[in-house]
Amino acid sequence: MEPYKGFDQLVRWIDESHNIVFFGGAGVSTESGIPDFRSVDGLYNQHYKYPPETIISHSFFQHDREEFYRFYRDKMLFPDAKPNAAHKKLAELERAGKLRAVVTQNIDGLHQAAGSKNVFELHGSVHRNYCMRCRAFYDLDFMVHSEGVPTCPVCGGVIKPDVVLYEESLDGQVMRGAVEAIAQADMLIIGGTSLVVYPAAGLVQYYQGHKLVLLNKSPTPYDRKADLVIAAPIGALMEQLPAYA
Repeated sequence: MEPYKGFDQLVRWIDESHNIVFFGGAGVSTESGIPDFRSVDGLYNQHYKYPPETIISHSFFQHDREEFYRFYRDKMLFPDAKPNAAHKKLAELERAGKLRAVVTQNIDGLHQAAGSKNVFELHGSVHRNYCMRCRAFYDLDFMVHSEGVPTCPVCGGVIKPDVVLYEESLDGQVMRGAVEAIAQADMLIIGGTSLVVYPAAGLVQYYQGHKLVLLNKSPTPYDRKADLVIAAPIGALMEQLPAYA
């Protein structure tokens, strides 16, 4: 396969960098079979009684939990998804001492499944679920096999995913960690995100370096500000990178 335009430059920058941060979105997981929200086949282009952004909002969760969980199990849980080449290469770069952090908008836990340790999950994770009354913890498997509105076997309270819904604030500690990592990075690689969802997209402004790389199939609002733009599926691109011991 012919290398993508700009690929050699990407490899050179990775070789000379030792404090890389990767910032990714839904496009990182599409090659694992998880649809993104805004593509032609994404959630926003499928027909439900309510728009997806309405269903996965805090106010909708409060007043129609049956419908919320029907949609949540059907369209947001992918227990059989496996890490793809992008997840695996990022974990490899971390083990090699080159990549310091992954900042992700995804809730699927695939970065950790691939072996990444320092992951800032801006929007939470489907793998963490808590009773709203007693705070007992429940994993993804429990949620997949629950029915209707999941309730706590311990106290009977409603179990809520540790996922940031529309109208909810991002976790302050996670945001601070992500900002600090990006501000200290000597290379920022952004992949698989349209960079239109705030406040997450605003994190890019904290990068102070001169190796801002955008890996995305479609143009983004930040393309003109980037030092290198490669239009490619991120998994296919990452698979071509050399091995890092």
